[in-house]
Amino acid sequence: MNTKPNRQWQNWLDRNVYDLARQMRLSYVPPLMVYLAAGVSGLTGIVGTFFVKDYLGLSAEFLAMLGFWIMLPWALKMPVGHLVDLLWRHKTKLIYLGAALIAASLLIMINLLADRDYMTQILPAETWFVLSVLLAPIGYVVQDTVADAMTVEAVPRFDEQGNPLPEAHIKLAHTTMQTLGRVAIIGGTMLVAAANVILFDDVHLMSETEKAAVYLSVYRWALVIPLISIAGVLLSAYLRSQQEWRLAGQGYEREDINRLLARPEDELPEINWWILGGGLGFVLFAVLMGLSDIPNSDAIVFIGSLAIVMFLIWRLTLDLEPIQRNQLYGIAFVIFAFRAVPTTGAGETWWMIDVLAFDQQFLAQLSLVTSGLTLFGMFLFRRFMAERPITHVIAVLTIALSALYLPNIALFYGFHEWTQAHTGGVVDARFIALIDTALESPLGQIAMIPMLAWIANSAPPRLKATYFAVMAAFVNLALSLSQLLTKALNQVFVISREIKDPTTGLIVTAADYSQLGSLFFIVMFLGLAMPLSAIFIARRTFLKDRS
Repeated sequence: MNTKPNRQWQNWLDRNVYDLARQMRLSYVPPLMVYLAAGVSGLTGIVGTFFVKDYLGLSAEFLAMLGFWIMLPWALKMPVGHLVDLLWRHKTKLIYLGAALIAASLLIMINLLADRDYMTQILPAETWFVLSVLLAPIGYVVQDTVADAMTVEAVPRFDEQGNPLPEAHIKLAHTTMQTLGRVAIIGGTMLVAAANVILFDDVHLMSETEKAAVYLSVYRWALVIPLISIAGVLLSAYLRSQQEWRLAGQGYEREDINRLLARPEDELPEINWWILGGGLGFVLFAVLMGLSDIPNSDAIVFIGSLAIVMFLIWRLTLDLEPIQRNQLYGIAFVIFAFRAVPTTGAGETWWMIDVLAFDQQFLAQLSLVTSGLTLFGMFLFRRFMAERPITHVIAVLTIALSALYLPNIALFYGFHEWTQAHTGGVVDARFIALIDTALESPLGQIAMIPMLAWIANSAPPRLKATYFAVMAAFVNLALSLSQLLTKALNQVFVISREIKDPTTGLIVTAADYSQLGSLFFIVMFLGLAMPLSAIFIARRTFLKDRS
């Protein structure tokens, strides 16, 4: 006989997991495949970390600056999102463009690993690497923007007999579609983490030549990423043709079929020249500054980009009711501060590799734990996010994430040596890292969900993709600010790994992790202070009238 806790557990599973599976439809699969490709993109993450550490002489400061430029293309979702709304029938062609850019990025790395001498005759290896890491996010931005639009198309508005579905049913379907999209992305990261665990088995025992061969095989396997998104487009075209044949068999004429399957005319937007012009201005400004030799050009680009995006948000939200507009501003401001918190940068990973002896396989295991528990956390905290205001959610996440920095600090000061000696070697550095990752992993991905839900429920029907794009651009600029702050911290707290001359084998730069402990404390303090300060300000300004 089932006990009360068992019944409660079964009810929770049915409400949060099984019900989501019951609402799954075949029409949802095409955009989910594009999201899955985004999740699978992490396949090369660990390889990239070790490639930079072992083969390139790039500093932690430079990598933090490069991280800023990598995040900047996500602000391109502004003009791309509006173009997708305008060119609704041609949006799938953008998937092919994104796939081509992603493939080009992977092929550069494949050739760099397979024939480094030939590639360096054309350009330095560092230049090739920078080009590769800049091409990939542009491709993913294009695909992600189109996938957002495809989620709208995937939700049917008519039943199989051509009768309109109830509004409540359509709204629930959109919510399900957005949830499944997050599940697809996290599921993709789980797949690649599991693959990395297998691919990196005993890699720490291999010679440098054998390691390079493993790295090369990972990048070759990664070529499946653009194929996944292309397969989603092809499946979408097939499902559309099947629907057309079914309706034609029921006696519908071509015009009626288009009316039933195409986007409603009242949801097609007019051209917003502010969005397009502002987006174009942003692109030109960023490119010109990036190619210039002006000191701190990345900071200037950030300030200019933030000004442009904030102006576009103001223009875009003029038609909203004041309460709705202030609510959106308040939510965006709080999430911006939460995501703008700096990190310790690449130096922490180098320290884990060199001092704690974390190898490629263990880092893959950490990634697998992170992905799995993030997916679980999305279900676990689903009701928590729905029933509480955004300020409460972010406050809880901020305090939890700040507290979870303490194990990293403890590891730096040798706490694992004490625990290892008193537990027979059970509680070592890897054990502490796994537990810390298990506790931290579900939290970071949760903060964006409330704002996505607000957009899905409140944004005008004609501008769903545009709203998603502009707000995503604003929030992703927070990650750019995070990288700028990370770069600044790495300029103050200098962390360096050992770099050897590839020809002579002589040490060019000695390893120095002595300032990492101070960096941990500063990042933990900022991680606590920045979001809580934003919450304090938002609740007394934008959200003061919210009940």
